[in-house]
Amino acid sequence: MFPASRPRAKRSARKVRPHRQVRGLRTREAILARAVDIASVHGLEGLTIGYLSEQIGMSKSGLFAHFGSKEELQMATIEAARQVFIDKVTRPAIAKPKGMPRLWALVNQWLVLVEKNVFQGGCFFTAASFEFDGRRGILRDRIAAIMREWIGVLTRAVEEAQKAGHLDPNVDPTRLAFEIHAVAMGAHWAHQLLEDRKAYSRARGIALEKLRSVATPSTPRLP
Repeated sequence: MFPASRPRAKRSARKVRPHRQVRGLRTREAILARAVDIASVHGLEGLTIGYLSEQIGMSKSGLFAHFGSKEELQMATIEAARQVFIDKVTRPAIAKPKGMPRLWALVNQWLVLVEKNVFQGGCFFTAASFEFDGRRGILRDRIAAIMREWIGVLTRAVEEAQKAGHLDPNVDPTRLAFEIHAVAMGAHWAHQLLEDRKAYSRARGIALEKLRSVATPSTPRLP
């Protein structure tokens, strides 16, 4: 792409471009980290280029260089939130042994995520689910796909616990995953709307009672 008579320019371009790319990626990550917090508090519809530019002190044109539209920003924010969930919940839990330890870790890490306000407004995906459950479009479809993905993780963890001999083999994995998920979602609702400060500890207790009720004598000890 460069003339043979300009080797220095060619070497310079090769050196500078990666640094610019890294700097651009870091800027984008910082923008999305703030966008995730804003969306968790104000909803994805409350996340606009204008409002975000005010919050992070960047011009609208600067933001448009990273996100060409509000919808593109919203979609990128959803993906950033998904990555946070993977890093804080799924990945640490999957590191646990298969069976009850992994299943319980998935449930507990999810509750810890919201208890520690990793997302400023609580559970990002619970809020987004309520916001978009009656809508249509690519944002709603992506949120639904991520939630199906998560319920699938819970369901497989139940199945693995059964194979490990830690759970009653007659338990329906899909139903148990649904029940656990519903308890945690209900806790988010109670905490956010009713300001019930015991909602998450109550949800943890209910989940433990449920798992103990279907555990076998060989299951590792639960908290």
